[in-house]
Amino acid sequence: MSQNYKPIRLAAVQYSPAFLDLKGSIEKAAALIAEAGRNGADLVAFPEGFIPTHPLWYHFHPASSPEAQAFSRRLAQNSLVIPSPEFDALCKAVKDAGVFTVMGCCELESGRLGTLYNTLLFIDANGVLVGRHRKLVPTLGERLVHCPGDAEGLRAYPTHAGFKVSGLMCGENSNALATYALDAQGTNVHVASWPSHFQLGADLSNIVQMVSRALAYQMKAFVINAVSTINEEMLKQLPVTELHRTYMAKQGRGSSIVGPSGDFLAEPMGSEEGILYANVSLSDLVSPKVVQDFAGHYNRFDLLSLSLTRSVPRAINIAEKRLDSQTKVGLPQTKEPSKEINIASNRGASSSQA
Repeated sequence: MSQNYKPIRLAAVQYSPAFLDLKGSIEKAAALIAEAGRNGADLVAFPEGFIPTHPLWYHFHPASSPEAQAFSRRLAQNSLVIPSPEFDALCKAVKDAGVFTVMGCCELESGRLGTLYNTLLFIDANGVLVGRHRKLVPTLGERLVHCPGDAEGLRAYPTHAGFKVSGLMCGENSNALATYALDAQGTNVHVASWPSHFQLGADLSNIVQMVSRALAYQMKAFVINAVSTINEEMLKQLPVTELHRTYMAKQGRGSSIVGPSGDFLAEPMGSEEGILYANVSLSDLVSPKVVQDFAGHYNRFDLLSLSLTRSVPRAINIAEKRLDSQTKVGLPQTKEPSKEINIASNRGASSSQA
């Protein structure tokens, strides 16, 4: 009997954030998730740092300037803590809409005042957080406020609709090792989350399309590009010079949805806000994968392989002493070893949820 694949409806959000406003960002995200749900989306993807915004000021302001420091303080005070009432409200919105959501946010580590991560949240259609990817390496000005991430969330997550979804942010989508690790775990739909703009002189939309079309072709997967727009408040507060302002006014565009052959299933958007949709099927991936499956038959795992370490770095490792029942001697608790996964072996690619 041949495989029967259900139709899948993908959605890319192209909206600006509620700038440095946690409550407003959650409310805006909830409204957009509800809209995607009403329009039949199975998966909705948001831009990088949508809650509460991305640290874009470092493209224009010196790192130690009073203006940059003030922006960064507001960012920390409005970032998302997991768990928290704001996070619960986000999950409730996802559950009410019944749509798997990939949300970009600035995450404040629980119990800390200024330790931030650039994070993608994977929340299933039941409103349950199934994964959290923290950006492996912050880029440019992000390094001034974001900690390096880990590979705990570098996964392809199963969905209620029968496909696997992965996600990376901005420059990570050009990281060949990271994208291969996701391909090896069987991703079918990849979310590429982007900010509204890069540094002066760089055209974000052109870069987004170049990177994502190549990535879709290489992975033989669907790629959703979710790009933030620029609102009037951002245009007023962020630039230092008129040159900066002129540059920003031309950015904040380029959300699109790309097929496994690198073709556009939903053409890149202009500067307008909206939700972009595309109807796809896993059957569209079969022929491309038969021709080239780089994490399957079209590789040499006896010659090439990749190892992935899932252990999460900790600020402090405490060896608790326990009282042994036989000797009554306090023995130090052993530390759990790092989990290292061999992504590719001579039998083919392994898909691990370790």
